[in-house]
Amino acid sequence: MSASAEADRPPLPPFNFLTATRKARMAEDAWNSCNPAKVALAYTPDSVWRNRSDFFQGREAIEAFLTAKWERELDYRLIKELWGFHENRIAVRFQYEWHDALGQWYRSYGNEQWEFAASGHMRRREASINDVLINEADRKFLWDKGPRPDDYPGLTELGL
Repeated sequence: MSASAEADRPPLPPFNFLTATRKARMAEDAWNSCNPAKVALAYTPDSVWRNRSDFFQGREAIEAFLTAKWERELDYRLIKELWGFHENRIAVRFQYEWHDALGQWYRSYGNEQWEFAASGHMRRREASINDVLINEADRKFLWDKGPRPDDYPGLTELGL
């Protein structure tokens, strides 16, 4: 099935400040579900990705990538913040916290560039990410698993 045959995923481009901010928060909430199949549906069937030094294409590859990611990155908590937008493109900065199987905590810092099809599905994602070791006591993303509560501060409010 082509992206054009699927239901639209609003908000749709062209974006304004409110719709771009909403799209970024919807992506954050989906990723915080740690549900690879659900997250993959936000992308076109032939979506092109660069994640760090990995390059791949298509929902099946996205789902496989996310499955492996969340098996490795435990107790994952993510915050995204709108950085900029224009027509069918959005840029976000993000940070997420997670720990490995040995209990070592990390904060990962990154930027993403997104390009959307008219349907609102993301057709291109490019992510640059760096991981920094942190002590568990230095964690800032402390909500229960799932979406960040609406009243929980964002990156700017947390001083990040």
